[in-house]
Amino acid sequence: MLLQQIVNGITIGSLYSLVALGLTMVYGIMRVLDIANAGAYTLGAYLGVWAYTRTHSIIIALLAGVGGAAITGYLFQRAVYTPIKKVADPIVPLVASIGLFIVMEDLFRLIAGPYTITFPVHLPLNRLTLGSVIITGTQAVILLVSAFLFLLLWILLNKTKIGLAWQATAQDVETAMAMGINTRSVVAFAFILGYAFAALAGILVAIHYNAVFPTMGDIPSYKMLAIVVLGGLGNPLGAVVASMVVGLAEALVAGYIGSFLPTDAIAFLALIILLLVRPQGLFASGGDAR
Repeated sequence: MLLQQIVNGITIGSLYSLVALGLTMVYGIMRVLDIANAGAYTLGAYLGVWAYTRTHSIIIALLAGVGGAAITGYLFQRAVYTPIKKVADPIVPLVASIGLFIVMEDLFRLIAGPYTITFPVHLPLNRLTLGSVIITGTQAVILLVSAFLFLLLWILLNKTKIGLAWQATAQDVETAMAMGINTRSVVAFAFILGYAFAALAGILVAIHYNAVFPTMGDIPSYKMLAIVVLGGLGNPLGAVVASMVVGLAEALVAGYIGSFLPTDAIAFLALIILLLVRPQGLFASGGDAR
């Protein structure tokens, strides 16, 4: 029972981390909590199911969802966040991101309808049984894809020029510009990658639960805020660790306590406790991706 709940918790935490990584990378660069990132989570699911119903190819569905969300992130950055950030009070970009998220949800409802759409993907992986632990094919895909992306992101941030530029810009934008770093490209990179990760999480969740609906980004929109603060604002490693902690806590509560404590409240309960003990989060804020 315990091992099964741990597997379930790591699966949930992996999905949370994909969304939280986008949020924390954007904050690391622009110091903006981009709530609209949760809209990319839903956008990816809708584009994915739309592409899959027409092609019956999960690869094309993934490319459509991730690609469409990445383009959306880039457009939001160029058309909304960068212009507002230059002239407005720091709170205005946050309000703008909430507005974008609300508009996206309403567009999903108007275009696709208010009802749940099924995502009937049949993955080629069978259920894996290890003693008393059962790993479904969907869980295996989520775990494998998440592990691959975490490794890829670590390589990008620590072994490539754009990743090192992101770390430098996250630590000090003006110094990075003085050293010749193209901060505009770095900001675009953060938005494109962040929205792509969120869209992939949305597709995986839609496949896991066989459901896509307009408000599926509501819970991630506020839960990711707690996770990003828990991990240390602007710290990718902290976001992953905090996501795993929240995912494991939710799975264990669901398995051993049941409905006595709502699982969606656990992230904020953990946030309150941590802020009392360690206000800076689990890891120091900033551009350190190690």
